[in-house]
Amino acid sequence: MTEIPNDGPLAGVTVAPAMAAPPEEAELRLAPRAPEDVLAFLVFWLLAFTVFLQFFTRYVLNNSLPWTEEGARYLLVAVAFLGGGLAVRRRAHIAVEFVHNYLPLGASNAVLLLADLVCIGFYAYSAYLAWLMVGLMGTQQMAVIDLPMSWLYAAVLAGLCVMSLRSVQSAWLRFQLRRR
Repeated sequence: MTEIPNDGPLAGVTVAPAMAAPPEEAELRLAPRAPEDVLAFLVFWLLAFTVFLQFFTRYVLNNSLPWTEEGARYLLVAVAFLGGGLAVRRRAHIAVEFVHNYLPLGASNAVLLLADLVCIGFYAYSAYLAWLMVGLMGTQQMAVIDLPMSWLYAAVLAGLCVMSLRSVQSAWLRFQLRRR
């Protein structure tokens, strides 16, 4: 909780910061590392290795491997979506905090609950679209790497599903907080 300074029209009003989780929401952080953290970490280091390999073969050996550029691009997409679950769990996504910071605690929690519900809808619908893309891209091959494009969309789908589940968890905890 933050108390607004004594000067100005909102003097003495207590507000709830958007990204800081109250003690009641500690359950959202089930462990220091969740499964999505480990997976995003592994894919990130695979991306780092691929980019280093691309740099090394292009500038040191003067003969770059053709698959490294495409592989790095797809791994970057996978890291972004898999890391999205980590960001939702930690409430680290960018947010506009101006409005609800100046609302009373109950109204602020209601606005944040509404934001969680909108996020659930967005992530769930995006996951549905990714599911359709996995089916459509089942036979389509990547340009250089001999793997189906559906693998990339499966990583996107996995990330969106994790973001959806973490948003449901966040909304549920906010709802529980409102009932107290």
